[in-house]
Amino acid sequence: MTGSLIAGCGATQNSNEILIGANYELTGNIANFGKQAVNGINLAFKQVNEQGGVNGKKIKLIVADNKSEASEAAAAVTKLITTDKCKLVFGAVSSSNVLAAVPIAEANKIPLVTATATNPKVTVENGQVKPYTFRTCFIDPFQGKIMSEFATKSLNAKTAVVYADSSSDYSKGLAKIFAENFTKNGGTVLSQEAFLQRDQDFKATLTKIKALNPDVIFIPAYYEEVGKIVKQARELGIKAQLLGTDGWDDPKIVDVAGAEALEGAFFSNHYSPQDTDPNVVSFVEAYRKEYNQEPSALAVLGYDAALVVVDALKRAGSDDPEKIRQALEETKDLQITVGKISLDKNHNPIKSAVVIEMKNGKQVFKEKINPQEM
Repeated sequence: MTGSLIAGCGATQNSNEILIGANYELTGNIANFGKQAVNGINLAFKQVNEQGGVNGKKIKLIVADNKSEASEAAAAVTKLITTDKCKLVFGAVSSSNVLAAVPIAEANKIPLVTATATNPKVTVENGQVKPYTFRTCFIDPFQGKIMSEFATKSLNAKTAVVYADSSSDYSKGLAKIFAENFTKNGGTVLSQEAFLQRDQDFKATLTKIKALNPDVIFIPAYYEEVGKIVKQARELGIKAQLLGTDGWDDPKIVDVAGAEALEGAFFSNHYSPQDTDPNVVSFVEAYRKEYNQEPSALAVLGYDAALVVVDALKRAGSDDPEKIRQALEETKDLQITVGKISLDKNHNPIKSAVVIEMKNGKQVFKEKINPQEM
């Protein structure tokens, strides 16, 4: 991370700075995701600051670690708003952690932008749009539908088992959407199984799944547990096609599962570094230069969310939270790394997604899917 852009607790603002908070998982079970998202945000703000900043001011990013826990996410956003006086807050990564932070941002009338939380309840609950909460990544219904369509149409799957993390809003939401759409497409969901975050031994449930002999197993969860599940599934001799979602997108999944176990698995994601679009190529080059590593989807999501916020700050002409909120609502056809983005009436983006295939331990771009095609 670019240290020059990160401040500690109790940051004081001078008149030439815009204070923006980042509430992220820098330790705990999805720390890799949090670090990558912060890297992306930092890179965007560094580039903007080098070009003179926004409205004559430099952006200062203040980062708080929520330790991958919902209670800590609530504490982190409270600190960023009340102690650090941030005008807008990014984060967190997971839907559960964002859902813990949203009520605090809403109560304080501070815009909250999540680049990664895909659960629909983040921005809309009981039919009510949360006025200060915005999302720049696609939502679970889109992601779940992509993978159910891919299973039935591209893979010609007739039967499926869904294996989800019952402690995760993200995982439960995706499991529901996939099962509904798989059935709607003429497939049969043989069983819906559950595990808990931080489980180590999955073999009892996997033995049950093996006996069902499904065409596909859909595992909408995060890389740490998915890696263990995939490894143990292959050790038991399960031959089913394995499918997943953006929670798989971390190199550690290969370290845990092994390249051979992951061979031929597919998952939905927000972008592929192999995409030849000039904006993607430019971002990948800049990220490699800054961090000496390949950018994951979390990195590009953080970067693009920062571009959305910079655009809103410019149009607001101010760092007043209410004016920023209004400008975010009016985001339309903004060019970001993965294409153009607009925010709809529910504060959700209209943007594309990709399907990735695992080959020899590497991610291989399979296809890009636009919302209009669904």
